[in-house]
Amino acid sequence: MTRPVYLAPGVGVRSDSTPGCGGRLLPGRGGPTSDSADPADSRSQPPGDGRPLPCRPGDRFVLAGPEGHHAATVKRASPGEEIDVVDGRGGRARCAVVGVSKGEVELEVLGFEREPEPSPRITLLQALAKGSRDDQAVETATEYGVWRIVPWASARAVANWKGKEEKARRRWESIVLAASKQSRRSWIPEVLDVCTTPQALRLASAEGADLLVCHEEADMPIARAGLQGSKNLWIVVGPEGGLTQEEIESFERIGGRTVLLSPNVLRSSSAGPFAVAALSGMRGSAG
Repeated sequence: MTRPVYLAPGVGVRSDSTPGCGGRLLPGRGGPTSDSADPADSRSQPPGDGRPLPCRPGDRFVLAGPEGHHAATVKRASPGEEIDVVDGRGGRARCAVVGVSKGEVELEVLGFEREPEPSPRITLLQALAKGSRDDQAVETATEYGVWRIVPWASARAVANWKGKEEKARRRWESIVLAASKQSRRSWIPEVLDVCTTPQALRLASAEGADLLVCHEEADMPIARAGLQGSKNLWIVVGPEGGLTQEEIESFERIGGRTVLLSPNVLRSSSAGPFAVAALSGMRGSAG
């Protein structure tokens, strides 16, 4: 029987003052205020209660908060049941339930493993899209092993996060957390603040990323992109109206290459996950 997965206390919950489980860094509050801001620079302290995930057999700890409530009240965990608790950075503790109280579950560690970091790291630069299609892209890309997701206010994006940047980013983060648990991931993708094209260009350039721009008129299939040995990949997916020529040329100026995903035209909800799955399959990475 597959063990359910829960997140260690604090993982995926924003905090401005406290250190967190597993040393996970998450981006800071709010959307970018200008093109000079960097969505990767506005980071808060890692979330959590300052304690690492217990990892020695016999260690006991309490799973509280939303995760504890879900385990105790929604899933009705019972003594003797086994569950996994992950820290979002590759740590996975196999635990036995030893006690259940209102909104909390007491656990005993049976074993611990540190799973290797996904390789390559795949960042999805996902244009905002209407009709929850971007939400679908975020969910499926997470299940397929994406490393990080960057919301992108592209030129032709119909959806607009203006004035609700943090609320919308948190929605994506919630989708990522749910999809990570469903797919039993121990590495939880980051969701950065929404960025403009200049901000995305600066971040990708600073990281020295291999940039793949998905385009239905590209001549080079993604399988022939020559990515052997690459450790840091970016996938650029535009909105329903597609990318502007200026955006394509901007990405090409920092080394980006346009690639064809399929002879069929894919929606903005499926293009990113398709690319993540293709790249992970070529490199043998499960994320």
